[in-house]
Amino acid sequence: MGLLDGLMGNASEMNEVQLEEELKEVIIAGEKIESGYKILRDYFVFTNKRLILVDIQGVTGSKKEFHSIPYKNIRHFSVESAGTFDLDSELKVWIAGVAGPIEKKFGKKSSNIFEVQQALANHVLK
Repeated sequence: MGLLDGLMGNASEMNEVQLEEELKEVIIAGEKIESGYKILRDYFVFTNKRLILVDIQGVTGSKKEFHSIPYKNIRHFSVESAGTFDLDSELKVWIAGVAGPIEKKFGKKSSNIFEVQQALANHVLK
């Protein structure tokens, strides 16, 4: 991902080897990373068992928050494409037991939002 893409909020697919290294303490036995997408510093990962959202915090990025969402708990998700005046695309995911959605913004030129939506649909709609 180029610097400009990152600043614009465009998602880019992450390298599986890099993801395995970064998530080695989070992944359990029998769990396989299938794909991952990065937006600025944050990223989300699809495994064969769950969706993992990684929130990079702080100036140095050494503090990370990991959200693990089993696919069976995802109740609803939506994708909103960018418009003429609204420059961001958005992905929203509703989780069982949580009132509001988890929202991730993508840049206007991000075509990967639909790749992310397809990966989510492939897991949730099984």
